Amino acid sequence: MSNTQTITKYIVREFLPDVEASDLPPDYDLLRNGVIDSLALLRVVDWIAAEFDVSIEDLDLSPDNFRTVENIDALVASAKS
Repeated sequence: MSNTQTITKYIVREFLPDVEASDLPPDYDLLRNGVIDSLALLRVVDWIAAEFDVSIEDLDLSPDNFRTVENIDALVASAKS
């Protein structure tokens, strides 16, 4: 399973239980559409660290890094390198 699929499944399971993972486009704006708020962002950061065994630095906490599944995937890739 790709990171994008893993991230999408997590977002749907935790924040959009009435949506199928296949119905969430990777470029859907999670912040603008109210899927992720400030508290949810903390949960996502903790999950990313545990799921992908990476450290998220303070500089990486920009809202734009969490705006879409694509952006979260890019953040994970950056943190791994």
